[in-house]
Amino acid sequence: MMDNSADPAPPASTATPQGVLLPLALAQFICSYAASNMNVAISNIATDLGTTVSGVQTTIAVFTLTMAALMIPGSKLTDILGRTYLFRRGLLVYGVGALIAAAAPGLGILILGYSLLEGIGTALLIPPVYILATVFSPDLTSRARAFGAISAAGGIGAAAGPLVGGIITTAISWRAAFVVQALVVGIVIIQSRKIVDPGVQGPKPRLDIVGTILSAAGLFFVVVGILQASTYGWFRASQDFVIGNTVVIPQGGISPVWVFVLIGLVLLAWFFWHIRSMERAGKEPLLSTRLFKNRTSNLGLVTQNIQWLVLLGLSFVVSVYLQTVRGYNAIETGLILTPATIGILLSSMAAGRLARRRSQATLIRAGFVVTVGGVFLLLLLVRETSNVFTFVPGLFLVGVGVGVMLTSSVNVVQSSFPEEDQGEISGLSRSVSNLGSSLGVAIAGTVIVSSLVTGNLGYALALVVLAAFAVIGLVAAILLPTGPVPQAPDQPDLQLPE
Repeated sequence: MMDNSADPAPPASTATPQGVLLPLALAQFICSYAASNMNVAISNIATDLGTTVSGVQTTIAVFTLTMAALMIPGSKLTDILGRTYLFRRGLLVYGVGALIAAAAPGLGILILGYSLLEGIGTALLIPPVYILATVFSPDLTSRARAFGAISAAGGIGAAAGPLVGGIITTAISWRAAFVVQALVVGIVIIQSRKIVDPGVQGPKPRLDIVGTILSAAGLFFVVVGILQASTYGWFRASQDFVIGNTVVIPQGGISPVWVFVLIGLVLLAWFFWHIRSMERAGKEPLLSTRLFKNRTSNLGLVTQNIQWLVLLGLSFVVSVYLQTVRGYNAIETGLILTPATIGILLSSMAAGRLARRRSQATLIRAGFVVTVGGVFLLLLLVRETSNVFTFVPGLFLVGVGVGVMLTSSVNVVQSSFPEEDQGEISGLSRSVSNLGSSLGVAIAGTVIVSSLVTGNLGYALALVVLAAFAVIGLVAAILLPTGPVPQAPDQPDLQLPE
């Protein structure tokens, strides 16, 4: 339960709404930027650290996986330690991780700084971003504007990451990109001093340690299992799977992908059994099962997951293709990806006007239709020897499509629950989105870096996979109701802005 549930009025603040919103949006921007700016430096990082494209892919996927696995516990800690306290501590952990990554002598230290510390820092600071935006927005109109600004900042950060990262990598070094992140985090910490929040009021919940371990381990095994496909193949092991000196799965046996995924699914099933048992015993679990009983929210979460899966997956696939097949450097790769950034920027700027004219569900459906069209244009127009301008129409449409959906999906999910559930649903929403990012890099990225396919074939197959997921997202969007958002039982309906 949110720590301000006893007092529904927004906490007093000496800052203007814009002053509160700026550090929140900037924090979301830098976290999303961090998930995509590495893509354009894949070749540079692999060469500098003596690793492979698959090694860098693992680093990026583990970063978004860490965020996904710890976002829900981070949301719970917000209720325990306080919103602004956790926001600033998360920024501090993130900044330290960025500096460690900048000085990394090898892949292991890069994973420590970037994947783990930056991931942990993000998981701590992002839930307070959305909770504070909710608390400081007293009505749906202002809340929609706040969500729109923050979601747009996230989308633009993810889309601008390749261009900004490419410029910094080419002009200075990929290490400088991490130093820039640390500097931006320092600015956000200073700006966050404008946010005056009364802190946790009333009894504090306990952190469900068992639930945290089970959920994090389950997601870890699923994503890491998928990453094994680039080494061992999807169905039959292309080489011996060895733990220590023991051959666990011989060459030709079932791929370890499915062993990892099965273990992950069992752990997640155990997690849901655990939280249900805790509720029956009258205890407070990591996540309330009632959050999964709202059909509209469930469908909204599916669309959120797939939006980020497609956006981050496409960014990784196109970046790898441009650098390893077409031979472009970091800044050239970033420039070629710029149409997606422009598309997200334009559609995000228009999101407020569109929301006044069309329902949130309609905008999400339209966004997926445009996104699918963009992916198909990338399939139809781009070849190994085609002009770089053949990337423009498809990337622009994907950017427009995703930009249209970002704010609407967040608003659908957050507005499906009353004020006292905003802490939990915020953590779940961010976790699902970051899981989508991780799965996008893991699934589509594994296809393009697979040794079984090369050149344009790997690129084409990866895009087909992303298009298939986008179609699934469209189906979920079609099933979304257009009218009032039904809330949990015994709660009044909350009308989304039309």
